[in-house]
Amino acid sequence: MAEPSEAAEAPSGEKPLLRVVVGARLRRARAAQGRSLREVAEEAGVSTGHLSQVERGLAEASSEVLRAVCRSLSLPQAVLLRAVSADLALAEPAPVVVPEAGPAAVQALAA
Repeated sequence: MAEPSEAAEAPSGEKPLLRVVVGARLRRARAAQGRSLREVAEEAGVSTGHLSQVERGLAEASSEVLRAVCRSLSLPQAVLLRAVSADLALAEPAPVVVPEAGPAAVQALAA
């Protein structure tokens, strides 16, 4: 079996997975506070290895783990989830709206 990559990435042209975006946001919050992975993991009551996998998007964080890590980072879950939602929205392509082709549109094309 192949070793997992350092960071899980979406295949080209696909939206990133939720776990990847959540992990990136948690890592960014931890780094912004200048805290080590071990420190946050210990305070949250999770293993350093598991938190590392969550941050790299290689493992899903359960709601309990997410709550504990957010608490350790003094980061309200709602703030994290809004940021994740915004990141996912930016990764979505803008919807293409095609106007309905009624008789006037057909006549305009024929002219």
